[in-house]
Amino acid sequence: MPSPAQLTQLLVEFVFLLLGALLVFLAVTHQINFVPSGTPWLVISVALLVWGLLAFAKAGARSLRLQKWIRGSSLVLLGIIMLSMMHVPFLWVGTLLVVAGFVLVARGLAGILLILRQR
Repeated sequence: MPSPAQLTQLLVEFVFLLLGALLVFLAVTHQINFVPSGTPWLVISVALLVWGLLAFAKAGARSLRLQKWIRGSSLVLLGIIMLSMMHVPFLWVGTLLVVAGFVLVARGLAGILLILRQR
């Protein structure tokens, strides 16, 4: 039986998995249509980059190093994708949303597998 901490971690990773699947679905079906520009978009992108880099810097157990690496790299990658959305033609925004969704799905799946492997 997983501990309460592991159940919470599983729930968080499952939310990332669902969020990524929703983002992919909305981008593929063209239900999302926006122009990523402005200060709020820039602030969120930079915040994701910083949050991802801080995930690498925090001390933690050696056994959790791979989980930390996956979490940090996914946040950095999402920040880079969001920043790049500001500078690409509008036709590419949907494709970048799909890529961002797949990053979230991959992070969720990898996190779930690593948590279940710990048991």
